[in-house]
Parts: sequence; C-alpha cells; structure tokens
Amino acid sequence: MNEVAQICSDLIRFDTTNPGSGERPAAEHVAGLLSEVGIEPVVFESARHRTSVVARIPGDSPDALLVHGHLDVVPAQPADWRVHPFSGEIADGCVWGRGAVDMKGTLSMTLALVRDWARRGVRPRRDLVLAFLADEEATGEYGAMYAATRHRELFDGCTEAISESGGYSVQVPGARVYPVAVGERGTAWMKLTAHGVAGHGSRPPKDNAVAELCHALSRIASYQWPVRLTPGVAALISSLADILGEKIDYDRLEEEAERLGPAGTLFKAQIRNSANPTMLEAGYKVNVVPGTATAHVDGRFLPGYREEFLETIDRLLGPKVTREFVSIGDAPSAPLDAPFFGQLCDALVAEDPAARPVPYVMSGGTDAKAFADIGIKGYGFAPLMLTPDLDYYGMFHGVDERVPVEGLEFGVRVLDRLLAS
Repeated sequence: MNEVAQICSDLIRFDTTNPGSGERPAAEHVAGLLSEVGIEPVVFESARHRTSVVARIPGDSPDALLVHGHLDVVPAQPADWRVHPFSGEIADGCVWGRGAVDMKGTLSMTLALVRDWARRGVRPRRDLVLAFLADEEATGEYGAMYAATRHRELFDGCTEAISESGGYSVQVPGARVYPVAVGERGTAWMKLTAHGVAGHGSRPPKDNAVAELCHALSRIASYQWPVRLTPGVAALISSLADILGEKIDYDRLEEEAERLGPAGTLFKAQIRNSANPTMLEAGYKVNVVPGTATAHVDGRFLPGYREEFLETIDRLLGPKVTREFVSIGDAPSAPLDAPFFGQLCDALVAEDPAARPVPYVMSGGTDAKAFADIGIKGYGFAPLMLTPDLDYYGMFHGVDERVPVEGLEFGVRVLDRLLAS
C-alpha cells in the first residue's frame, strides 16, 4: 500500500476537533514527517495549542505556489458512525474517519508526495510553500488569517495557491467530471439583536423583542434571492451542457439543477446569495417579556455581490433589528483564462484520460479568503478519484466519512504531474 493511506490514517487518529483542545499534536506530527526527510518546517502558535506548520521547498523558479490545507475537523458523534470517527481504520478499500475528505486526506497526499521527492532528489517546477493550518472550520482567525498577517514573509513570491474542494471526480451520465474551483462565495456570519421593552408576560405587548426578531428571521428565511450568474458559474453550466450534450435552460436553473442530479449539484447553491438562520436565544422565564433577543444567521454571497447582499439583509431586518458581524470574508475568485488553470486541468487528464475538467465556484468558504487578502489567487484543487457510490458532498461534515485508498494514490500522481519539473 502506498504511504499516503498510512499517513492519512495516522492524521485522523489525532482528534483535532474544532472547537476542542487544538491542533498541536497533529502539527508536531506533520513537522516530524517533513523533518524526517530533510524538509525544514516552521511551527508557530496563534494561541495555546492552535498550531500551524509552514515549509518551503526550493524549485526551479522563485515564482512560488502555495499548497495549503487545514488540520482541524468538525465534531463527530461516535454513536452515529460505523467505525469510530478517530480510528483512522483502513477497511473496504477506504480510510475511514473524521477528516478523511475534509481534509486530512489531501494533506496526506501532499506529505506523501514531498517525502517521496526528498528521498529521490526530485525538485519541483517552482518554489513550493506548504501550509498545514489551524482553525479553518471556525473563522480562520487562529490559522490562515494569523499566518497571512503575522507570518506574511513565509509566503513571499506566492502568486497562486491550491487547496480543498475541487479536483474530485463526479460521475454524470456518460462522463467523469472534475470540478476545479475558481472561486467561492463570501461569508457573512451575523449576530442579530432586537431591542424592546421588558415587562410582564400577561400585559399587552409593546415592542416585544422576541416577536420583532422572529418577524425579521421569517422575512430572511422566506426571501427568494435572485439568480446572479457569475463568470465562473456561467462557464460551468456551459461546460456541463457540452459534456451532457443537452441544453440547460438558464431561465429555470433551480429546476434544471434538480433534474441534472449530480451535475446540477455543482451549481445549485452557486446561482444566488443565501442567508440561513441558525441560532436563536431569548428570554429566561415564561411570564417575562425580555428586553432583548438575539439570533445568528449564516450568510453567503457570490463574488461581486457583497453590497447587494448586505443591502438586502438590512431591508429584510427592518428598523428594529441590528446586525453585527461574527465573521466577514469577501468572495475570492481566480482567473479562468490563466495558464495555471489549464495546467490543473491537464494534470487531471494526464492521469485519467476520461476526465472532463470544468470550472466551479464553491458554495461555502475556505482559507483561500485569507490568502486572497495578500494577493494570492486561490484554486480549489485537491485531486481525488471517487467511486460513483461515494457521496462526496454528503461526507463533508457527515457521518461515515471515508476516502478510497486508490483515490488518494491517484491524487498523489496528479499532484506529481502538476508540481514536479
């Protein structure tokens, strides 16, 4: 078995749940894997046990490429899983556990590749900066944001970056599609507060904060955001129509996304902004009207549509509910017509002649936002060949997360083609 599966299994065994006890043991393990083959890591902490690792491998060109990923994972309930989520069990041709897909499998591909290079004396095409980061599953404040601002010098010369949520296979009728991400929606996590008049629950209501907040949340939840086609999503839909050999009706994109199944999943959430109420808190006793009520909303906006999104939210909230950001990050995008995008696609086709790479915009967010702020264009490219029965999206933050061993080995070969001289 290729080393990549064992590295993945070992990384999963480190419980890096966020929130939790931190990433330090996993970061020290990664630093050891690099040091063992002569690659010198820089290890730093943004807070106690919130640990990241960065290393630079000199290449044939000082024009550098950043390869980044995160060490932390979301929580997992063992009772819900077929195997323990932190067992790293290798069974049925897969590595099982929390982080197998998101994204310790990808980190393992990078580690296996550079360790093999070091043993064989292979030099990359350009300088490579490897970053293994804390805190992506929260706001990135203790990981990518801290690294990009407090350790900016480690990323000198980096013009592009690759990371999660792209380069994986999606089986559609008659073809194997590989979405390569050229952007992602921006993040606006907001705390909403309604202020009213506190009083006895038996009296006629006057400025009831709970009611005002519920009305605002209802307006947000029921609002139908207009379709907004960004260049990346438009290019994706055009490519899918080509591959599937059929017309996609741009006037009925939501219905078309449902009709197209796995192919439609690639653009269903990416054709409009969104805002989902996720948390609600108010009151302390049934017969007391509280003076304030709060809620949290997960907002996402398309590249170029931040202002439209915020103006709409403010209109829906009305005058009696205020908002503040828990986290705000712009929607980064990278050029479709850049030579580097073509190189990403070529590397996939070289290893899978049946591959049909397509541009893609992610519905969620990644650490690419932090690096975009310092001028690094990010692409979602974590190459992985999946069997058709594996639901890639369902395994993100889901139960029984697992990654095929052969898929990981495929990813190492693709990265080798992309990055080596």
